Amino acid sequence: MKKIIILFVISVSCFFTSCNTATPENYFDAAVLNCNMMHGFATDGILRELESPSVKLVEGTKDKTEPMKRAEVIQSKIESLQPYYEKVKKLKQTDETKGMLLASIGLYEYVLPVYKNEYMQLAKLYDDGAPKEQITALEQSIEQKYYPGFETLFVKLENEGKTYAAKNNINVKWDIQTSPQF
Repeated sequence: MKKIIILFVISVSCFFTSCNTATPENYFDAAVLNCNMMHGFATDGILRELESPSVKLVEGTKDKTEPMKRAEVIQSKIESLQPYYEKVKKLKQTDETKGMLLASIGLYEYVLPVYKNEYMQLAKLYDDGAPKEQITALEQSIEQKYYPGFETLFVKLENEGKTYAAKNNINVKWDIQTSPQF
């Protein structure tokens, strides 16, 4: 009976351990592919979203819409990115995944504070009807200050991702959109 219990405990332990082990594809998806959510960062891409925000349903209706506030657009970006960032931080670093994971974490840690601060300030300017010159000045400041660093980090992550994908036979079409500049 003792042997059966020990065998059962070992089996269950192995099962749970295997469930928590991410596959190479899981690592790649979490660390590299999810960074596509940063599309438009410090470029015209996000500015277009702020100039012409999406619409949302008016509360209590089924067919009446209204434009989203710009702060809601930015908050939505933050809420989309945060869980991916948390997931990457929780992945176990190995010799093989360390470079890719650190590059991904670095990119999230670069982008998220800008969304929470400068882009929220920009959204507030839009929502408050600030003069176009004031909005344009902050837009240009964000792009000049953050795009070069973003591009460097993004390219580093892409290179780490390419190496990892090649080593693990993950089929990725890199030439479709390889630059963060949109």
